[in-house]
Parts: sequence; structure tokens; C-alpha cells
Amino acid sequence: MELIYKIFKLDKNTREGVVSATSLLNIIVNLFVAIMKIIVGLLASSIAIISEGVNNATDALSSTLTLIGTKLANKRPDADHPFGYGRIEYLTSLIISLFILVGGWEMLTSSIKLIFNPEELSISYVSLAVVMVSAIIKFALGVYTIKMGKKVDSSALEAVGVDCRNDSFVSLVTIGASLFYLLTGRSIDAYAGVFTSYLIIKAGYEILKDTISELLGRPGDKELVKSLYKEIRDTDGIINAVDMVLHNYGPDAYTGSVNVEIDHNKSVGDIYDFLRPLQIKLYQEYKVAMVFGIYAVDNDSEESRKLRKQIAGFIQKQPHIKSYHAVYSDPKTNKLYCDLVVDYEGDYEVIYKDFVTYLSSLYPDKEIEINIDTEFV
Repeated sequence: MELIYKIFKLDKNTREGVVSATSLLNIIVNLFVAIMKIIVGLLASSIAIISEGVNNATDALSSTLTLIGTKLANKRPDADHPFGYGRIEYLTSLIISLFILVGGWEMLTSSIKLIFNPEELSISYVSLAVVMVSAIIKFALGVYTIKMGKKVDSSALEAVGVDCRNDSFVSLVTIGASLFYLLTGRSIDAYAGVFTSYLIIKAGYEILKDTISELLGRPGDKELVKSLYKEIRDTDGIINAVDMVLHNYGPDAYTGSVNVEIDHNKSVGDIYDFLRPLQIKLYQEYKVAMVFGIYAVDNDSEESRKLRKQIAGFIQKQPHIKSYHAVYSDPKTNKLYCDLVVDYEGDYEVIYKDFVTYLSSLYPDKEIEINIDTEFV
């Protein structure tokens, strides 16, 4: 790897450098293995070995796409794309998954044809040794690529690594079918090809599913969310933080919003003194451009403590209500505010109606303002 970093003048301390170098390593190794397998497959007249070689060539193309995608994803934001080009990496993963699926389908159809029109095999222990060596190489390369993908949070690199690792398992199936032929004289090469194509299609489908989930919008990374909540809640002046939303614009680019509970007696100037430094810190340390919403709360009065106890008593009997926050009784407007966090199985309309009815029975002179939230992270 050090040689690749030097030859292509890549910085191993940057995300782009790691992804580019790992992709180049995959291209070089996969092309070498592909040529070796295709030659052996032609000499042995083995559709399974030839298919593996073609699949390895496809892997080299996938790594090339990862390399190109990484370069494009690092383009600076512009007027048309103010959030940058980070999501190009997800499109790269999408294309890679389609390549894998097409390769698996082609192998499946070829194998099925071979079942009905079998061909004579010409397999030697030497050819099997070559396939075994390639399996070991691909397994090691796959494990390394997945490790680098996780290290720099590259879904495209992880997809390439998973496919690469799976290739080594596919090679073991091919070796087993070939040994069976050498020992018994009966060919199960075509059936091994069908099984191999199933593994390839399955891997492609899983990568496609994960990539589509990223594009549709997954919850924020749990560790990131946990760290952000801790930073915010540990800030002096903030009583609680809730309702966090994170929008992902690439592996290391987020915009977000969060509501913070603050004592209702604090002025705008007081709030600015601790909220603005926190906003800067979250961007510098976590690459999250965070916007804050403010809930004024009163935790000191007897009336407030009584209200919270009554709300807690209600939600204990409600299996779909996960928590509550932003409780505030405004003496000026005579309004009572509260937000409920409800899971995705709950009936929002029923919960809303029941809760308003409950609070109205306790505070008939109050105007009830209830908001139903879900957890976005």
C-alpha cells in the first residue's frame, strides 16, 4: 500500500487518499486474478471458473467507479449543489450493486443452459491450486477493503470489500465441484454455477437495499447521535435536548436541527452566550451544521412539577408513547404546551385526542397545545 500511496501521490491521512489507494489496490489485484482465472477456466472448459474470472473483472470495474465517485464526491459546493457532492458515493454503491446483480444473472443463465447442454470438463489439480490461491488473495483483499471502508465510512468501499470477500467463498464452491468431478467423474459444475450465482445475486441485492436506504434517508449514526446529545445536554444553560433531526449529504457532511429546553427566565442574550459557541463546536468537531429550536420551560414552580407528574402518569398507561418534553404552562396566553414522542406503530390521532381530553379534564380553563413527534435519529 505504501508503494501505491507514493506512486499516485496520495495522502494516507485523508479520507480521499485512503479510498483512492484501496480502490487502486483492488483494481490491480482483481485484474490479475481475473486474467489468471479466465485462462485456467478456458483450459479446463469450466464455466464456473470462467464466470469467476469475469466476475473478478467486474470487481475491477466496480473499484474504478469507487475511485471516480470519491473524486467527484470531494468537489466543492456550488450554486447548484450548496450541500456538496457527497451523495455521489451512494450513487456509486448503487451502480456497483447493479453490476453485481447483472453478473450474477448472467452466470445463472449460463449455468442453467449448461445443465441441459453439458460439456466435457478438463480439470487438473494444478488449475484447482490456482483457484485456491486466488480465493486466499480475494479473501484477504476483501477483509482489508471492508476494514478500510469502515475506517473512513465509505459505503462504496465496503460494498466492494463485501463482494470481494464473497468471491473467495464462491471459489471454494467451485473447488468443491471440481474435486467432486476429479474423484467421481461426474460433473456438478453447472449446479455449482447456479449456487454461485445465487450468492452473487444475494450480495448484490443486500448492497442495493442498503444503498437505497441511504438515499431514502436512514436515522443518523447512533454513535454520532449519542455524542451530539451528550455535548448539547452537558452545556451549561441547556436543561434538555430533544427532537434531533440529521440530514446526510455524504459520509462526513450533515445538517441538523435539535430542540433545546431552556429556563423561561433567560433572555435572548443569555441564550446566545452558550448556544452560539456550542453551534461552532458541533460543526468543527462533528461536521454537523446544527440549527437550534428553543423550548421555554419552568422546572421550579410547584404547578410545573404537578403538571409533569400528571403527564407522566398518563403516558405510563400508553404503550406507544415513548417520552414527553417541552412542558410549559404560559400564564400570559393561558396555553398549556407539551410534546409527545410516539413510536411508528401508534395511532397519532387517537393518542392526540385522548391526551387532550385528559389534560382538559384537569385544566378546563387552559387551551391545550399538543404536538406529536417521532424519533428521526
